[in-house]
Amino acid sequence: MPLSFRLTIVCLATIIIELGVLLLLGERRKRVLWSSIAVNILTNIPLNLFLNFVAGGITAIFMGELVVFAVETLWYYLFVKNIKQAAIYSVLCNAISFLIGLLVSLVYMYITLR
Repeated sequence: MPLSFRLTIVCLATIIIELGVLLLLGERRKRVLWSSIAVNILTNIPLNLFLNFVAGGITAIFMGELVVFAVETLWYYLFVKNIKQAAIYSVLCNAISFLIGLLVSLVYMYITLR
């Protein structure tokens, strides 16, 4: 599967998951929801390119996720004007999308290795 296709699928999945998380948290402001799409494009693609071409492994993933968390917290703060709420949005959105991605990867590996 070409990298550009994989990046597109991963980015779209992350956007959908994180929008779902925000909606489940009761966020209804269009500006915040649209900003979630923008920040995911701005962070997800560079992170995945970095992990594919520069560094891989658990440490790189962990460090990359920490950077994404910090960037997204500051980003959400610009829209919600509450650092606690921005941090909660960032932590929950990233943790849930990461864990769903991990689960999908593990199920895919299980199915293909059977």
